[in-house]
Amino acid sequence: MSPAISAAVSRQRMLRAALVLIVVSLLAGLGLRQPNPPDEPRFVLAARSMVETGQWLLPHRGSGLYAEKPPVFMWLQAASYQLVPHWPVAFLLPSLLAALATLWLTWDLTRRLWNRRVAVYAVMALFAVLQFGLMAKRAQIDMVLVALSTLSLWGLLRHLLRGPDWRAWTLGLFAAGVGTVTKGVGFLPLLLLLPWMALPRSHWSVLHARAQAGRAWLLVLPAFLAGTAVWLGPLGIALWQSNDPQLHAYAHELLFKQTGTRYAHAWHHVKPAWYYLQVIATLWLPGCLLLPWLLPAWWRRLRRGDPRYVLLLAWSVLVLVFFSASPGKREVYIFPMLPALCIAAAPLLAGLLRRRGIRIVLTGYVVLLAVAALALGSGIALHLHWAENTALKRGMELASMQSVGICLIGLGVVGLVAIAWSSGKRAGTAVIVTTAALWMVYGLALMPALDPYSSAARLMQRVGQRIGPDAEIGMLAWREQNMLQADRPVTDFGFKTPWQQQWEKAGPWLAHAPEKRWLFVLKQAVPACIDPAQRIDIGESNRNQWQLLPGTAWHKGCVSATSAAEQTSVDSSAD
Repeated sequence: MSPAISAAVSRQRMLRAALVLIVVSLLAGLGLRQPNPPDEPRFVLAARSMVETGQWLLPHRGSGLYAEKPPVFMWLQAASYQLVPHWPVAFLLPSLLAALATLWLTWDLTRRLWNRRVAVYAVMALFAVLQFGLMAKRAQIDMVLVALSTLSLWGLLRHLLRGPDWRAWTLGLFAAGVGTVTKGVGFLPLLLLLPWMALPRSHWSVLHARAQAGRAWLLVLPAFLAGTAVWLGPLGIALWQSNDPQLHAYAHELLFKQTGTRYAHAWHHVKPAWYYLQVIATLWLPGCLLLPWLLPAWWRRLRRGDPRYVLLLAWSVLVLVFFSASPGKREVYIFPMLPALCIAAAPLLAGLLRRRGIRIVLTGYVVLLAVAALALGSGIALHLHWAENTALKRGMELASMQSVGICLIGLGVVGLVAIAWSSGKRAGTAVIVTTAALWMVYGLALMPALDPYSSAARLMQRVGQRIGPDAEIGMLAWREQNMLQADRPVTDFGFKTPWQQQWEKAGPWLAHAPEKRWLFVLKQAVPACIDPAQRIDIGESNRNQWQLLPGTAWHKGCVSATSAAEQTSVDSSAD
């Protein structure tokens, strides 16, 4: 076998091993934890309600409608449960599958725009970024949104740069529509049309698409609207057939307040204009460390007018500007940019990774991560003072953290061994191996250890034991994780309803069977007129203190005097 063939076979083996490592690390921990606040419990609660009631059009949070997000992501979770009837697995499946789909779409689009070797660099770059792994392992809408946005870019760019490809074009537009009813910003891939229109008409890669631009524009609105009709169609029919004010209020809240109003006049998560630079500098590690080398290289290619770079980078800038213009900002908002930037970086990585400066930077990143893991793991394993204080604040048992400490030490060892093996020449490989080890520790040790406390499972277990198997329970000023982890059916009196109005319903409910009924309530929401001798401090969870009240603790005329401002303050601090 010639040296060239031998080297090619070796590269193929390394590639297969890396892909297996990526998939295994993303799978690690599946089924080992419950939904964690703030977002996961509310989505799973709505999905569970869909499965139990058969009512899938309108998501519910307890007895009320959940009008903050469209139901598409909850549909996916409910459908996953139908396939795998075990919530600890089912609630994470949509994010996991979306992550794998995003990796494949990134690979395939890069392969079509450049070649297979460059496509491998794009996939590895995307996997190495911290935010990608975090979102792949969380049951949030954003990973599914990124998969749909990447699918849309995949279809649009195939047609615009390697077309004509009318099926890909239509699919890309349709995916943008589905993305919009998954989360309101799903239309952002359509911004790609702005830099495309600015491209020189004579460039060979856009001639075919330019020649049939009229037909392409005619398809934009119908295909996009067809995607939005996945949910807006059934909702529109329901609104047309019903005069229910609750349904119309739900539609108005979701279609207007949670979209345009939230973008233009955000009422929470207000951040300065430069906030996303902070996100890029932290959650986009280690990729952001390469920006001093990538930015000049990108600029040179933009000056040459290469349409691939123009479209990918101009679209990313437009997305960044779009989100920076809104006062409300969260770290996940710019996540859809990441696959496009990894694709744009991929053709440059083979050359950049041979540079001594980049090797030193990436080696330093892995060493820093390994040393931090060793220090943190040793502190936990040796029960140092700060580790004991942290466990005490969370109400955790030190024994439950022992496995976390050992696994963190293992992560540190893996990182240092990877650096030693790479000899400074394979810094990129060391990054991939260490990243995979990080997500294995995260999924198999860290999250399962924190889960009983962060998911409120331990608290609700105590509640069930205290009131006994035959008791009924109501909840007031509750959080979604409390209802989700309850071991029996729960009566609630509204979620966003003012506490005073909740007490007006909860009191008579308790009085109807005072010996059998209990109320689980946020401590701040308990009025002074409740018998202090009968209040039971049942525990703390997610920075909140909770009490159990037997039905006999309430008497007629006892209602909450908490003001709306005080309730809003408590609710905001809990989100």
